[in-house]
Amino acid sequence: MEYRSEYNSPVGKLILWADENALKGLWIENQKYFEEGVEGKALPGKDSPVIKQAEQWLNRYFAGGKPTPDELPLHPEGSGFRQKVWKLLCEIPLGETTTYGALAQKIAAELGKTRFSAQAVGGAVGHNPISIIIPCHRVVGTSGSLTGYAGGIEKKRWLLEHEGVDMSRLY
Repeated sequence: MEYRSEYNSPVGKLILWADENALKGLWIENQKYFEEGVEGKALPGKDSPVIKQAEQWLNRYFAGGKPTPDELPLHPEGSGFRQKVWKLLCEIPLGETTTYGALAQKIAAELGKTRFSAQAVGGAVGHNPISIIIPCHRVVGTSGSLTGYAGGIEKKRWLLEHEGVDMSRLY
């Protein structure tokens, strides 16, 4: 069984998608790649324990709490490479940012290479199916650019400010 629910947040309506065991998706309504990777019909999520748990996580987050991705059962669908990138995103602490280049260096080290494409990392970051919880909004350009957020730059800015990120070096 799959479940779908809507959640009203300060950044707009969020769509949550889960199976019986884990959260598979969380999208800002109408974002790029909206509901990518899920198919078919889903039951209303109000009775799903996984969706209830995700909503509680979101309530804490938007109230100023500091929940972490490892508090939830997550199952984003994607290639092995994307899974590696999404795992790295989960390691970025709340209130901090990293760059596409820094993530590429970590992937290169994991793969035993000297370099890896920041552009390829950016593609994986952009296809993150569990926005906010897997914090792709915490990735910025090397120069401090807020480039590349499927939900829109204004929402990325809001999320970073909400988390207390020093925005003086970002644009």
